[in-house]
Amino acid sequence: MKKGVIILGSSNSKGETSQLVSYINGQTDFDIVDLKTKNIAEFDYEFKNQEDDFLPLIKTIVESYDTILFATPVYWYTMSGIMKTFFDRISDCLKIEKETGRKLRGMNMAVISCGSDHILKEGFHMPFKESANYLGMNYLADVHGWLEDGEIPTTVKQKLGDFVTSLN
Repeated sequence: MKKGVIILGSSNSKGETSQLVSYINGQTDFDIVDLKTKNIAEFDYEFKNQEDDFLPLIKTIVESYDTILFATPVYWYTMSGIMKTFFDRISDCLKIEKETGRKLRGMNMAVISCGSDHILKEGFHMPFKESANYLGMNYLADVHGWLEDGEIPTTVKQKLGDFVTSLN
């Protein structure tokens, strides 16, 4: 198994997406970074936000891991706002932290989504896939899950198991 990190981008650190992340963590032992615990400002064209947590975090990620799993709830048919802010800040790695940005090339990316619908609307994964392509990352896989009565259903556990297998 590759050395990986799960980036949890939810407004609820203990919510349903977190439960899927914990299940996957139990099968992969990937580290977990909860974006809710970080101070990451929105992208700024003047780069006045350099004192927040984004640059130290992304530098640690590119130095320590070869696989990034982005985990997000589905909010209004797309990734969460906190996840989108993280993605927007990757622009820092293309403008002022180019060496860090170059280290994303060749890394692996995968996506975990969680929502009340059992099927995602077409196009949900497009921002992830296109970002991976643009950054020279390898898009490995994606999985969508949900909870029923606070529990991960057997069918979702099977999908998560197949997802973990696809990361190798």
